[in-house]
Amino acid sequence: MRSSGSGKSGGRGNHRGAGNNRDQKQGQGRPSKPRPEERRYDVGPGGTKEGPKSGRGGSARGGAKGGPKQPQKQGRTAPARPREYEAQVEERNRDRYAGKKEVKLPKTFPGAEQEGERLQKVLARAGFGSRRACEELIEQARVEINGEIVLEQGRRVDPEKDEIKVDGLTVATQRFQFFALNKPAGVVSTMEDPEGRQCLGDYVTNRETRLFHVGRLDTETEGVILLTNHGELAHRLTHPKYGVKKTYLAHIVGPIPRDLGKQLKDGIQLEDGYARADHFRVVQQTGKNYLVEVTLHEGRKHIVRRMLAEAGFPVDKLVRVAFGPITLGDQKSGWLRRLSNTEVGMLMQEVDL
Repeated sequence: MRSSGSGKSGGRGNHRGAGNNRDQKQGQGRPSKPRPEERRYDVGPGGTKEGPKSGRGGSARGGAKGGPKQPQKQGRTAPARPREYEAQVEERNRDRYAGKKEVKLPKTFPGAEQEGERLQKVLARAGFGSRRACEELIEQARVEINGEIVLEQGRRVDPEKDEIKVDGLTVATQRFQFFALNKPAGVVSTMEDPEGRQCLGDYVTNRETRLFHVGRLDTETEGVILLTNHGELAHRLTHPKYGVKKTYLAHIVGPIPRDLGKQLKDGIQLEDGYARADHFRVVQQTGKNYLVEVTLHEGRKHIVRRMLAEAGFPVDKLVRVAFGPITLGDQKSGWLRRLSNTEVGMLMQEVDL
């Protein structure tokens, strides 16, 4: 029994001895990993348990949470990071999360120091097509500035001061607006009416700039009337010096004499002087009903109605179908349309602008 007991104990001893031999063999090669209870916990920059000096514990640097508070065993420790590296990391973090300040770059693009706008841009805005199409107009020597034909591209202009023309017609700049209204009968030719009647201002609401009418039409007279914010053009269009012609269609009842046109051209004596027509013709006749066309350059009040009534033919209906080069065409009653740049140019040409 003792022998068997000693054998068992000897077996355990041999087993421990074998284990020690295995540990010695491992020690001769690469070092074995320490057991969990032998691991060192870096709790400070010096590897001691004085606590974190930089506000960061061991767990923040990857150490196990809740490690033993016993003193560390002597041995190798992880090298502490240099202060310069810590400062660089801190600076990068500040730059990353700090609010970015808006940096205004200087204007270094070509032409930034120059004044005005490029000529092709002004022409494109005025309705002459794309910028490439406007460059072709310049290449064809069809554009002039202040009386000088422009041949080079990129010329800069001041739309407020420079006079720009295309094919001899003045280009309307952006600040001016030009409209034609087909005024219905019963509308007063004023922008506002204190009596509350329908007026021209009712057709131009929601406009950024204040418009005013060029001349007047009788309340019962229909047809084209111009609205603009170009004061000088409006003044010249109504001034007798420039003699801008207006054309009317009048419905009268006949029969009419053959020399009615000659009477109107020679002049009709009115209470405020003679009134003469520039042109007269019969447009249509249906029995005794006549539609006649009268053209004149005067702008006195009720001038067409008074002339025909003095000749013995009161007017039943009167429509102005043209104001200078601006015609009514198929524009419906009460409709407002923006004039094209060509039409504005022709208007300005009529009054030497």
